[in-house]
Amino acid sequence: MKKALKTFSDPQKLQKWCAARREAGARIALVPTMGYLHEGHLSLIAAARKKGADEIVVSVFVNPVQFGPNEDYEKYPRDEKADLAKCRAAGATAVFFPTPANMYLDGYSTYITEETLAAGLCGARRPGHFRGVCTVVAKLFNIVHPHLAVFGQKDFQQAAVIKRMVRDLNFDVQIVVSPIVREPSGLARSSRNTYLSDDERTRAVALSQALRLAKADVAAEGSVPWRACRAKIVKMLEKAGLTVDYVEAVDSETLAPVKTLAKGVAVLLAVWCGKTRLIDNIEL
Repeated sequence: MKKALKTFSDPQKLQKWCAARREAGARIALVPTMGYLHEGHLSLIAAARKKGADEIVVSVFVNPVQFGPNEDYEKYPRDEKADLAKCRAAGATAVFFPTPANMYLDGYSTYITEETLAAGLCGARRPGHFRGVCTVVAKLFNIVHPHLAVFGQKDFQQAAVIKRMVRDLNFDVQIVVSPIVREPSGLARSSRNTYLSDDERTRAVALSQALRLAKADVAAEGSVPWRACRAKIVKMLEKAGLTVDYVEAVDSETLAPVKTLAKGVAVLLAVWCGKTRLIDNIEL
């Protein structure tokens, strides 16, 4: 029998409820999201359940401090009613819908930065982005005090940054990274996919095709020079009409650039498909 789904908007009320549930012996999981939930988000809820969580708290918050001044904060898709229904169907036990005003009080001036893993890739292209991510995730950890928190592999760099923050700041929480969920075409599920036209959605499939190319090269050869493989990937993306932001191969743990594709390497892509920025990755 499913528990009745609880909803919160006040951080202090959620904090009090979570503390009581923890005191009662419940194992608490946190699934941080920006809402407009899709199958990828729902897989994070399922992962929390598989890890034995008694209470699964889903936060739905479009976090303003992780958006740059010319990014899509105002138009980012939102549908609180649908998100609530999906959380209920997926087996979440609590949903947190805070507002910017009650997450960032008047005069708010405290932020968290990770200065190594966040420096390149999306961190270089979106200045301040990971400062906003680390800050809001740290706040959620302090509000919910979860035993575990589940993040998606699609945001590969974000997961790495969060794991480093947890290690460096001694947060008492287990970080679980759940696999990418893809559409039947291979396109990684993303709330921003809603921006894509039918033609753009078709062209965006080139991201997953390019990643499979890298995987096939390594499977066939064991290890391959990254420079040659990167050239093939860029050619494939540009042929599909996508504008390359970056195509990088990095060590999965340190995010340091590598010169050879082999086991333990991640290939990360960011492209512009029309006016929409898309990311994808594969860990070899």
